[in-house]
Amino acid sequence: QMSNSSSITHFLLLAFADTRQMQLLHFCLFLAIYLAALLGNSLIITTIAWDHHLHTPMYFFLLNLALLDLGCISTTVPKSMANSLWDTRDISYTGCAAQVFFLLFLIDAEFALLTVMSYDRYVAICRPLHYGTLLGSRACAHMAAAAWASSFLHALLHTANTFSLPLCQGNAVDQFFCEIPPILKLSCSSSYLREVGLIVVSVFLAFGCFMFIVVSYVQIFRTVLRIPSQQGRHKAFATCLPHLAVVSLFVSTCTFAYLKPPSIFSPSSNLVVAVLYSVVPPGMNPLIYSLRNQELKDALSKLIT
Repeated sequence: QMSNSSSITHFLLLAFADTRQMQLLHFCLFLAIYLAALLGNSLIITTIAWDHHLHTPMYFFLLNLALLDLGCISTTVPKSMANSLWDTRDISYTGCAAQVFFLLFLIDAEFALLTVMSYDRYVAICRPLHYGTLLGSRACAHMAAAAWASSFLHALLHTANTFSLPLCQGNAVDQFFCEIPPILKLSCSSSYLREVGLIVVSVFLAFGCFMFIVVSYVQIFRTVLRIPSQQGRHKAFATCLPHLAVVSLFVSTCTFAYLKPPSIFSPSSNLVVAVLYSVVPPGMNPLIYSLRNQELKDALSKLIT
């Protein structure tokens, strides 16, 4: 038992496996997912940066999303792989704080960006004549900057608040990376209520973004269904479906991770859920976007050849 947080120099993360074979299997699995995510997101970033036909708001936001996905998966996966490889559970106090900060910052920014992207799709389909004026390059840069900056401040606030709490319940984190809920469990008595209050406010903000996305899509679908030609409808849906799929994957995994009933709470189910929302979306997003997107596929094949 630790007396207070000042004496904690490191935390112990939840291990994926206790036998050597399983640890190595976990290492190989994570390595494969990590390399796939690195490759997919890097290809998207390179293709969009290289092909000037893709210098449009939609692809500008997609490039930002790919950068966030790269950061997100790099925050949790390499450390977990290293721990499995060296058969340890350690993470330093600063390393843990950095993980909390970067994960929160990148996941927040991703959600903010997905919200901005739904606005982009709404303007493109429901107000096409105003697209150039509402989403000029400056407006897009401002929106992306706002998403990054607000998420940075939000993450800083939460991280500073969480790590200023006195911790007296040991140093074993109930997760394969550091995040706020398991660290709050280590804090003493009622001192964590302030952070819980902040989390509640954040949940309301996130819900506001979610409602904005839902309303945008209701408008989009109403407009698309009024398009007379079959081909026009198909084209409009094709530009929206990848974004909708990414949003659904992101929201469903995050919601399940944080709102799952305590009855299914076990360390193993916890690990699976954490992998679902922190590892799967960054690996899947490039695939979702590139499979449905002919422009991106064409540019990619030109780049490769």
